[in-house]
Order: sequence, then structure tokens, then C-alpha cells
Amino acid sequence: MITSKTNYLGELRTESEHIKSEQKIVSDAPTDNRGKGEAFSPTDLLATALTKCMITIMGIAASEKQIELKEVTGETEKIMGQNPRRVSEIRVRMKMNISPNTPENRVFLERAALNCPVAKSLSKELIQDVEFDYIS
Repeated sequence: MITSKTNYLGELRTESEHIKSEQKIVSDAPTDNRGKGEAFSPTDLLATALTKCMITIMGIAASEKQIELKEVTGETEKIMGQNPRRVSEIRVRMKMNISPNTPENRVFLERAALNCPVAKSLSKELIQDVEFDYIS
């Protein structure tokens, strides 16, 4: 089954539609690659997908162990490499408030996040620098 359909809208902009939900995402080429930068770039989406996947998998894992995710915020930084132009590093900073906040629950959730499907799908050459900060 097809996951999505993408159309070129001109001026280095595309629109993708998720077939099942009909939700749409617009992307632009970044300003450092001849684009307008008025929306996520494809490489922004790649980097952001890592953070979103980690949070989703932590949510699934937390529900299995009755851990409450009171607050989870992920910040994503994408670093581009040259020759070839590619994403060379993704930095993810998670701020989390969990209950119960025990060392065992922290290790459990962090392990789940670091083994999410997107993390496992990215090239081993791409650096994934992930930090977890627990807040109350």
C-alpha cells in the first residue's frame, strides 16, 4: 500500500499527502541550497523524524510499564556535511518529566528511544547525539 504521494509545486517546494489520513506536509529547499526556507526542508524532516520517533516509542514503552510522561519536549538540531552534501549529525535534546522518576525508568525510556525504528534506519555514518534532561 502506498504511504504518501508527493507533488512538485514549483520554486523548489513540494507537498506530500499521507494517503490514509489525508494530512499534508509542505517542504521547501533550505535557503543555503537555493530555496526559500519557508517550510521544513526534506533534511529538516529527516532530522525531526528521529526526535518524533524517539518520543513516540518512549510513549509506547511508558504505557507498557505504567510510567507517566507528564511532559516531553524534544529539540532537534540538524548539521549538514559537505562533499557529499548530506545530514552528517543530528543532535536531540529531550526534556522530560516522568513519574515515577527512578533510575530504572530513565534507563528503560532512554534505551527505548535510542532503539526507535528511525534511529535504526539511519546510516551508521550519521552521528546521533542524544541527551536526556529530567525536569520536575
